[in-house]
Amino acid sequence: MKKNKILLAEDDQNLGTILQDFLEIKNYDVTLAVNGEKAFEVFQTQNFDMCVFDVMMPKLDGFNLTKKIRETGNEIPIIFLTAKSMSQDKIEGFKVGADDYITKPFNTEELLLRITAIMRRLNKSGETTAEPDEFKIGKYLFNAKKRTLTIDKNSQKLTSKENSLLKLLCLKKNDILERSIALKTIWKEDNYFTSRSMDVYIAKLRNYLKDDASIEIINIHGSGFKLQDE
Repeated sequence: MKKNKILLAEDDQNLGTILQDFLEIKNYDVTLAVNGEKAFEVFQTQNFDMCVFDVMMPKLDGFNLTKKIRETGNEIPIIFLTAKSMSQDKIEGFKVGADDYITKPFNTEELLLRITAIMRRLNKSGETTAEPDEFKIGKYLFNAKKRTLTIDKNSQKLTSKENSLLKLLCLKKNDILERSIALKTIWKEDNYFTSRSMDVYIAKLRNYLKDDASIEIINIHGSGFKLQDE
């Protein structure tokens, strides 16, 4: 399945990395640039389906970066991320060619919905952005849409959080699911209490998957978890 490519320009490295990891979990191919000049350099050498630009960046801000891109005749969709909420700033953003505008602090799921909405307009079939609903995990069949985990003829109904967490693990199967990404995606916050809550749900998932010894949810110290499916 082809992944849509996003150029993300964000000078806050921590936020940029979190957004990159989150969108990659959601099946996008994301290139992160740390300032506007670097973003324009990358833009000229690769083909992208969408841009997500911070407004306040060193060397070249989001508004002027967008102007340069529009001057090339390229009509690629562009979403602005900004701490500015003044109506005049939003007007300026749309004047230079933005398709949408989201004010910090924002929920990553809100950003995803805005990206998905624009992609859907560009590609009405939605096939390139769709995530799978069914996953094969060893001897188990996981249906994220129905929230069921089935082995042989035995089916376990999952809660909403169990379902969301298992889906994230499946999307990153045999790779590391960052703890902070999972917490911000499902619990919306990364703190001591949400972290302990996630540990409880990981334990529940391990129990559900115990009937197949080839499957393991591994703790990756200091990073997160990995769904190991040999």
